[in-house]
Amino acid sequence: MRQQTNREIKGIFVAVCVLFAAFLLIPMIFITGKSFIGNGGWTFEYYRSVFGGREFAEIFVRSVGIAMVSALVTTILAFILAYSIHFTNIHPILKKGIYGLAVMPMLLPTITYGFAIIYSLGKQGLITKLLGRQLFDIYGMTGLMIGYVLYTLPISFLLINNTMGYIDKKFLVVSRVMGDGPLRTFFQTIFRPLMGTLAASVIQSFFLSFTDFGIPASVGGRTEVIAGRLYNEMLGSVPNFNRGAVVAIMMLLPSIISILILGYLDRYNIRYSKVSDIEKKKSRLRDMVCMVISAAILLCVTAIFAVIIIVPFIEEWPYRVNFTLSHFTAVFEDTALSMVVRNSIVTAVLTALLGSLVVYGAALVTARSKISSKCKKVIESVALVTNTIPGMVLGIAFLLTFSGTSLQNTIVIIIFCNIIHFFSTPYLMMKSSFEKMNSSWETTARLMGDSWIKTVVRVITPNAMSTLLEVFSYYFVNAMVTVSAIIFITGARTMVITTKIKELQHFAKFDEIFVLSLLLLVINIAAKTLLGALAEHLRTVSDRKQKEKKRLKEKIMKRKMSKKGAAGIAAMALTVVLMGSMVFTGCGKNGGDGKSGDSGKQVVIYSNADDEAVVAMKNALDNNGYKGQYVFQTFGTSELGGKLLAEGTNIEADLVTMSSFYVESAQDQNKMFKDLTFDTNALEEYPAYYTPITSQEGAIIVNTEVMKENNLPTPTCLKDLADPVYMGFLSVVDIDGSSTAWLMVQALISAYGEDGAQKILKGIYDNAGDHLEESGSGPIKKVRAGEVAVGFGLRHQAMADKKSGLPIDFIDPTEGNFSLTESVAVVDKGDKSNEKAMEMAECIIKNGRAELLQTYPNPLYEGETSDTANESKYPKKFSEKLTVELLEKHRALADACK
Repeated sequence: MRQQTNREIKGIFVAVCVLFAAFLLIPMIFITGKSFIGNGGWTFEYYRSVFGGREFAEIFVRSVGIAMVSALVTTILAFILAYSIHFTNIHPILKKGIYGLAVMPMLLPTITYGFAIIYSLGKQGLITKLLGRQLFDIYGMTGLMIGYVLYTLPISFLLINNTMGYIDKKFLVVSRVMGDGPLRTFFQTIFRPLMGTLAASVIQSFFLSFTDFGIPASVGGRTEVIAGRLYNEMLGSVPNFNRGAVVAIMMLLPSIISILILGYLDRYNIRYSKVSDIEKKKSRLRDMVCMVISAAILLCVTAIFAVIIIVPFIEEWPYRVNFTLSHFTAVFEDTALSMVVRNSIVTAVLTALLGSLVVYGAALVTARSKISSKCKKVIESVALVTNTIPGMVLGIAFLLTFSGTSLQNTIVIIIFCNIIHFFSTPYLMMKSSFEKMNSSWETTARLMGDSWIKTVVRVITPNAMSTLLEVFSYYFVNAMVTVSAIIFITGARTMVITTKIKELQHFAKFDEIFVLSLLLLVINIAAKTLLGALAEHLRTVSDRKQKEKKRLKEKIMKRKMSKKGAAGIAAMALTVVLMGSMVFTGCGKNGGDGKSGDSGKQVVIYSNADDEAVVAMKNALDNNGYKGQYVFQTFGTSELGGKLLAEGTNIEADLVTMSSFYVESAQDQNKMFKDLTFDTNALEEYPAYYTPITSQEGAIIVNTEVMKENNLPTPTCLKDLADPVYMGFLSVVDIDGSSTAWLMVQALISAYGEDGAQKILKGIYDNAGDHLEESGSGPIKKVRAGEVAVGFGLRHQAMADKKSGLPIDFIDPTEGNFSLTESVAVVDKGDKSNEKAMEMAECIIKNGRAELLQTYPNPLYEGETSDTANESKYPKKFSEKLTVELLEKHRALADACK
């Protein structure tokens, strides 16, 4: 029996190891290799470059400090909430309310957290409007702390709340009978049994904060953190996977310390022979204090997220506060939405099923087996490592590893990415649950003649069912809301809701973002409610059966239980079969490989274009006989740039529209584009493999109402933005994060020379302060929300806001409206190339330019004339050819001004 049990445990251990070797170890080897291997072979140049860069050590230490403080705060708050549920006499309905509101933030996509903080606590935020004044500046350290605590509170609460449920309450009575004071009783019977879980909570919260990019990008201001540096290296204006890999490896270093700490604290874990509940000691003061503190914590959380529920029903916050359903109409009229929602739900369900199975097996190995400690440490280390890997690093690692394989752009690869990415927390929950169970159950069952499988099914699983449902729920919800990793591995036919939100962020459509966030919230609440009802039903059935068992004789009970065990095993087998069939069905339906059915004949178009350009290109194709013959998918510039550089000719797309200098970089690295076979008649000479579709100009953007409220003078040129009068009222783009900033840098260098440009840039950056943005849409977002009065961004976006009636205007700077082109290129896939892609490229250029000129007025081809109503006053071009090398040079110049 013992040898059989060891074989079964070892089999589970091997299966878990194989999974993580294939989908964690190998991808991380790929990304690690990027940090050491250059064009000339092995090198330490990338490490020297990163460590010799601007304030890297300071950024690293600062990131550790902020993340650790927020993790401690989060754990304390989560402990109070869990304590209120398990160790007070607060009314059960209120306890359910505490639980529901505590986990509520994790039901929303993390990409919206920063928006929620700005729209709630910003200068024009909902809470600010209600109170009549802004409580505090939300940018920098303050904003990061708020965002990190909101982000990690549900995870910390789930860990602590789950473990508290396995603390035997009778020891409270024993401690009091022995004459212990309240503090000693608290320490010995509650705090000490929770030490391992509290440490896990701090470490989990720390790494979630340490590796998050979305919150710093929204409210971090000029407080640069390591995740921001990673983003700039991997996906900035000039992406460098090699340097980014170095930063990613540095971010893994704290995991070594974490493994040692958790290993040490594991000795404090206490197992109880059984978990008994008792009538809690009555204390009105304790109950009132806990209820008030819990209510205050949850009020702050819900107040911040209330804006997500309110803003979608308002015409234009905060300028036109009228009820409307137009934002919902705009989102649900999108014909691709049904596919996106279906993909999200299928992916989340399969992730939860398979993830729960993996977590269950891994926790059995470490918490309910006698396998060697070395084997257990392997899984423990995996859990900590998965917790420390930033989502974008994991996504890019998957991108590099599985490009060109049958898994590329499938739902299967998204599922495995989610299982790996979110493994740590559910594993710790499951392990903690197992450790609190009686350690002699397996021995007793063996003496009664039961097999190990029967023991697991009959005894372990029923007692862990509530935790198992929590694990399922955790995986489901996180699979629904995640975006950082999967944005790089989704295809045109496997996009999910969060990637749709990222797409809308690129278009600066924040009302629609809140609508989809609300949709996600509804889906997740429904899932949590159903799972909660199922858990309650199982508990009721279990209690009823326990009472029945007491009335039965031992023989009858054993016979009955044996049947139940067999049924349980059959149910497990059936579940595995169903999961396998669902996976293959899902893959066949949504694989996105373009090889089956009519979809295989469609041209897949990837684009970073804005909404106006996308509409024009679709109109050109639809009106010229190509309707239904293509799939159009948009990405942010950085995400699409990453896919181009990493996937090369293995990319799903047949046709790409992208910033011209990115197209050149991808061609230089991967030789992935065909020469165009049609005459373009462009006004300028371009490489044979691409031709421009738009010319995007920069301009000064102003919020006329905020300008008026603060009596600010209207700027006429970029040099004016360095005037201290605009300090705190200005937002510009960081050239490290987005090439939109290059438009401003070109204008300054062209007008004032490099020395003069540096002096002005320093003044501009000082005035921008915490409003130096990583995203090209960042400044117009801040101007539109009333956070600042003036910004620099894309001219056509400001023009669209002005036309829609918002208090937004734009000013053409006298230094010139410099421009960057976006171009169309056809991917060369050899024999697998889709011939229609070249036809569609020609159609877009010859039939779409007339409509494109209405938004992007610069003529690019012979015979074109600009739209005089929309053309800029000072269109100019930089004296040198715009290349990646020139961008690197100008980026170094701008960085010296920060």
